[in-house]
Amino acid sequence: MTALINQSTQTVAPLAPVTATLRAMFGTDDLPGLAPGLLVDDEYRWLSARHLVDGSRLPELLDAAKNRWQASPHAAAALAWKSYTYWLALPAVLGWASARRVPLLDADDVLVHFEDHRPLLTIGLRRSVTVAVLPSDPLALSGLPNVRVAADEADLLRMLRVSLLDRHLAPLLEAIQDRVRLGGRTLLGSLASGVAYGVLRAADALPGSTLQNVGALLTALDVDDLVELVPGPAGELTVQRKTCCLAFTLPTPKVCSGCCIRPS
Repeated sequence: MTALINQSTQTVAPLAPVTATLRAMFGTDDLPGLAPGLLVDDEYRWLSARHLVDGSRLPELLDAAKNRWQASPHAAAALAWKSYTYWLALPAVLGWASARRVPLLDADDVLVHFEDHRPLLTIGLRRSVTVAVLPSDPLALSGLPNVRVAADEADLLRMLRVSLLDRHLAPLLEAIQDRVRLGGRTLLGSLASGVAYGVLRAADALPGSTLQNVGALLTALDVDDLVELVPGPAGELTVQRKTCCLAFTLPTPKVCSGCCIRPS
């Protein structure tokens, strides 16, 4: 009976595995960088991510980062990208790792606002967001118009990569580089770090091997050469970056854990 109830719930709520994993990860539904429940009912005051990707409203994000951290233009852009990519990728990353159920994060289906003063930004998804699943998922037979069935595991990872990276973050990266001098490797290093850190933080709520989950996601996104998982002080896995987010350049310098820059 429980299995039938869970299956029915997941069919009605396609993102239920994602929100359940987020709740286990953070201990609350009130997350600093994501809309409650991920889906936005009232889009008033929300901005379509399309306007960031095409550059038309990108200055608002960069100015918000500059004001928040009193940062130089290039450091503000690097830190804005770091925050944006972490919260944007998290639902897709956790959806894949928890249930092989991936919200496809095309820019037109992602909403952003800068009005919450706790984080730099908050990200939400339109209710019409497409969810990609495997043929074995109950959603595959649901007939829901926003469900796309992948051929297999490799195809599901390809869908994740195309929507998140090729159609969303790659053009956003180019739009940022049109405004400030930042290398693509520097920016993609933050994407790699965010993906790896998200899986590590949620590891207790995820099935399978953490190393394999992280490796599959980073390989699919072609950023597997930008971070390593290494033992921490207590033997736990930690993320070791090979690039820097430039937080060390802030008026009050910060060297993040796992940064390639070693504190003196």
